[in-house]
Amino acid sequence: MELKLSFPADSPPLAVIAAAKIAGVPISTDPTLTTGSTPIMHIDNGLKLRGNFVLLRYISRVANIPDLYQRDACESSQIDEWLEYAPIFASGSQFEEACGYVDGYLLQHTFLVGHSLSIADIAVWSGLAGTGKRWESLRSSKKYQNLARWFNSILTEYGVLNEVTATYVGKKGPGKPTASKVKEQQGSNANLAKVNGDAADKEKEGRKPTSEVDLPEAEVGKVRLRFAPEPSGYLHIGHSKAALLNQYFAERYQGEVIIRFDDTNPDKESNEFVDNLLKDIETLGIKYRTVTYTSDYFPQLMEMAEKLIREGKAYVDDTPREQMQKERMDGIESRCRNNSVEENLKLWKEMIAGSERGTMCCVRGKLDMQDPNKSVRDPVYYRCNQTPHHRIGAKYKVYPTYDFACPFVDAFEGITHALRSSEYHDRNDQYYWIQTDMGFSKVHIYEFSRLNLVYTLLSKRKLLWFVQNGLVEGWDDPRFPTVQGIVRRGLKIEALIQFILEQGASKNLNLMEWDKLWATNKKIVDPVCPRHTAVIEERRVLLTLSNGPDDPFVRIVPKHKKYAGAGEKATTYTKRIWIDYDDAVSISVNEEVTLMDWGNAIVKEIRKDQEGNVTHLSGILHLEGSVKTTKLKLTWLPESDELVKLSVVDFDYLITKKKLEEDENFVDVVNPCTRKETPALGDSNMRNLQRGDVLQLERKGYFRCDVPFLRPQKRIVLFAIPDGKQQPVLRFAVPDGKTK
Repeated sequence: MELKLSFPADSPPLAVIAAAKIAGVPISTDPTLTTGSTPIMHIDNGLKLRGNFVLLRYISRVANIPDLYQRDACESSQIDEWLEYAPIFASGSQFEEACGYVDGYLLQHTFLVGHSLSIADIAVWSGLAGTGKRWESLRSSKKYQNLARWFNSILTEYGVLNEVTATYVGKKGPGKPTASKVKEQQGSNANLAKVNGDAADKEKEGRKPTSEVDLPEAEVGKVRLRFAPEPSGYLHIGHSKAALLNQYFAERYQGEVIIRFDDTNPDKESNEFVDNLLKDIETLGIKYRTVTYTSDYFPQLMEMAEKLIREGKAYVDDTPREQMQKERMDGIESRCRNNSVEENLKLWKEMIAGSERGTMCCVRGKLDMQDPNKSVRDPVYYRCNQTPHHRIGAKYKVYPTYDFACPFVDAFEGITHALRSSEYHDRNDQYYWIQTDMGFSKVHIYEFSRLNLVYTLLSKRKLLWFVQNGLVEGWDDPRFPTVQGIVRRGLKIEALIQFILEQGASKNLNLMEWDKLWATNKKIVDPVCPRHTAVIEERRVLLTLSNGPDDPFVRIVPKHKKYAGAGEKATTYTKRIWIDYDDAVSISVNEEVTLMDWGNAIVKEIRKDQEGNVTHLSGILHLEGSVKTTKLKLTWLPESDELVKLSVVDFDYLITKKKLEEDENFVDVVNPCTRKETPALGDSNMRNLQRGDVLQLERKGYFRCDVPFLRPQKRIVLFAIPDGKQQPVLRFAVPDGKTK
């Protein structure tokens, strides 16, 4: 469906057009309304919507990007507040006052509302852009640095805005962008056409998938990327996105990926984590050229630190940590900043020796303590640490920080493009500054949005807390968002890869639901996984069929009616069969029901105990009956010693809050009940299950076998696999079920 937008030629609704471009909502424009008219959006069946902010909200609701407007009550109201404020930029007398107000607000905010782009950002951005040269002159000055940073970051992230401003700003209506106008609007963003693709070409070719973006200045056959995890935990779903995007771009440009372990903090790292990260990378199917370690370059990094000290681009500081943090926040230079090179080198040697004096010091880069971007306020390059390194032991007493090591090793290893999540956006200036001081050519940074999921913690520090406090079994616990955890839960790697690549290299910050991932997984497992039968053990009810077979008999039936590759199973038919208690209480006397994979039966008698609980059913087979006429289709098991014991395990999220705020302590929202085990009985064919097998229990859902059959008294353990449907968690809970 393409929408039609009508407006006066002399006052195009810039914010509406910009929002549609960013959100991928196709619109055609009609600049024929009379001057002063309200813009109109023409929808199907002659329906019309009027007004800039009505249209903005409509665009946000039909957009491909979630959270542009529809958030919680507080954030949605904040967006409304900014929408009401945005028109002030069209008022000549109040323009600079408004710029000053928003500049001050953005000192501590990346976006106007929350942690991702909203139509509030688009409205204010368009208000500034719509003033043309007036804003451009201020933007190139240093008067409103926070506002300019925010404006430029949105322009860099959404290159289609160049086309919008080139077409509509300063014109009396739509027209073809001139080369000079486009050049003026792009300014320092010369690479935008390469990053985002030429906007005009997109109109001709149709909209590309989100992953179909270009790396800046990438040449086929010459692209070298790195996936650089810190070995301080197992690979989680967020890391998986980074790893798979690196592989995607390497394949697209016929380049290569290297795996580099960023092992600069011996307090947190271990060989266990290295080994399991490599295991997880293999699980994801990442093809890499080689494995390197930042610790391979410790000698060169120390030489570089000393070189920068000698050149006056770094200094040694013994300011206490808390005081240093406060000075950085307040833009106050350290008293050590102007120490002589000789004094700095003397203290540097003390640090290398790990002396008492040296351990009081750190090396800091001499960048800019007054820069609004706090990441360039003299960051720490080196600090002392007496902990032995997991690879090289106690050889070093000083270790580089990530901020110092990453730009060095990226350049040293010939990385052409460094993929980073957008949470590091404010550190990009620092990265480039340090590389320049080191004398390297700049490595291109390409940002993508971090993968955030509801009710999920991705911080390795927080995940480690669960491990150390015994709230989970380990890093491969099925409640964990680690690759090993979600695979153990029953996720197929193909589903994870498909899910992540569908997100592509988008820079939009989204809070994703798990449902989509599990729904993708269901599409993969359902067509092929074998079907089995289970009955909840507690309060199960015996159904006696008076005309049933006196002698049990066996039939061989397919495990999956539509997929022969699932194999066959033996089903035993007897006079007495078990059914679930919940099914038994749903049956009425003389009701005809269907026994799945057998036929119909009529229940003639229902016995109950003194409390009214159903204890036994009696009935007759009615195999000539039609399954189409029955309301209840029941799973059942024969009364037999051959049945196997099961433990059906279901899980809940580890925290009870959908989205944790930055200043919120996760310990306060830890879920006290996240695992329930329900005893059940299963058909005898389940003796052949292997660990890792995925199956469907008829009418109960999908499961992964975590502990296979070992002996009759040892239960087979099955983990419930979500199927993408919103449903109550712990759905197999029964009275006195084991809870953890």
